[in-house]
Amino acid sequence: MPPRQKPRENSARPPIAITAVVDAVGALASDSVHDHLYLYDTNKAGGSTGFGTEELRTKVRAGDRIVWNVLALECEAFVDIVDIVVDKDVIEPERQIYPGTDVAYWIGTVKKDDVGLVPYQIKFLVGTRTHPITTTLSPTLVG
Repeated sequence: MPPRQKPRENSARPPIAITAVVDAVGALASDSVHDHLYLYDTNKAGGSTGFGTEELRTKVRAGDRIVWNVLALECEAFVDIVDIVVDKDVIEPERQIYPGTDVAYWIGTVKKDDVGLVPYQIKFLVGTRTHPITTTLSPTLVG
C-alpha cells in the first residue's frame, strides 16, 4: 500500500466577504441608511462582531482580501455601492465587475497588521436617485 500523501496546505486565505443589505424603500423615504442597513461578514469565527447592524466590526489581519457587496432587501429595488471611504494606508478598495455581468463589487487587501480600529463609510446609490446616501454610523475594520 502506498504511503498517504499529506494534504497540501493552502497558504492563501479565502477572502472575507462583507455584505450590505439595504432596505431601499426605507432609505429612500428617510434619505438615510440609518436603521435601513444590515451588515454581515464571513469572519465570525475570526472575531468579527456586530452582525446585522450598521456598526459591523470586521476582524482583519495583513494580507486579508476584503470583498464588499450589496443586496437590496426588496428584490425589485436597485442598490449599488459607489464608494468606500477608508484609510488608504490600511486598505484601498477598488470597484470590480463580475465577468459576464453588470454586477459590481469592491475588493481590497489589508496592508498591515495591528490596524487598531479603522472606521469606514459606504456610499450607496439607491433607486433612481443621482446622489449617494452615505452611512451615518461607521462599520469598522479591527486589527
